Amino acid sequence: MTSTERWNEMVRAEHEQSDSMRKENPPADSWSRFAQQFRADPRRTNDPLLNHLRRLVSSEQVVLDVGAGGGRLALPIALEAKKVIAVEPSPSMCRVLREVAVEFDVRNVEVVESDWLDAEVPEVDLAICCHVLYVIKDIESFVRKLEKHAKRVLVVVYQAPPQSQIYPLWEPVHGVPRLPLPSLPEFLEVLSQLGVDPKVEVVPIERVRGFESIEVAKDQIAQRLYVTPETPEMERLDELLSQVIEEKMAFSLSRVPRSWSLEWFLGSLNPSRQDLVAVRLG
Repeated sequence: MTSTERWNEMVRAEHEQSDSMRKENPPADSWSRFAQQFRADPRRTNDPLLNHLRRLVSSEQVVLDVGAGGGRLALPIALEAKKVIAVEPSPSMCRVLREVAVEFDVRNVEVVESDWLDAEVPEVDLAICCHVLYVIKDIESFVRKLEKHAKRVLVVVYQAPPQSQIYPLWEPVHGVPRLPLPSLPEFLEVLSQLGVDPKVEVVPIERVRGFESIEVAKDQIAQRLYVTPETPEMERLDELLSQVIEEKMAFSLSRVPRSWSLEWFLGSLNPSRQDLVAVRLG
């Protein structure tokens, strides 16, 4: 099995497992419940990843943001660049992006509401793609199109898959281990197969957001595990989290960084595994 085939198979298997655990059909727009959480002030200066990206952008450049979400990166970069083309398939995310652009009077952003492989965009100076690759089913086509449409490409991924902090909860709750999504190691293997010699740089980040309460934390974990109320899975999750919370009550959730909070529940803080990695293609 080639690296691209392995990547595609990991994504397929993870999606199949997720579908088997869901008790109801997912909404057509999977981000509709969470899009508002991606609103952010484009003028902020305390975002290490954004500050890293700002150093790569000049006022003469056109930048492509693939998987732009609610504009957390596209809008701040637009303040530095000539223009930003934001490609995003989620209607709810596009709506948030447009709302924030109006709120902060950012006028040089073009929103392309489309999947990347179907998007029609011109060649640009720089393409960025942040926290998108993990769920891409055809990784070779995705990467090749990025290369085709930009003079420089920067991909940002975590060293471990998103939500990997809660993987250890899957077997106690569902009775089977969680099948992981691909992340940095698999991506580097894909690039090697495609003949791309990337420049890899770690972007250390400090997370300062915590859950508002234990109840909110439980609710969010349940959603990520596809656990619904009044089910045996919820009973097992409640019992498991109650045990961990009782053991760790010396900590305050509101003071624990968001990225650590789930691991805090598991009693295994390991923030280094969640550093961001910027991968330049050529």
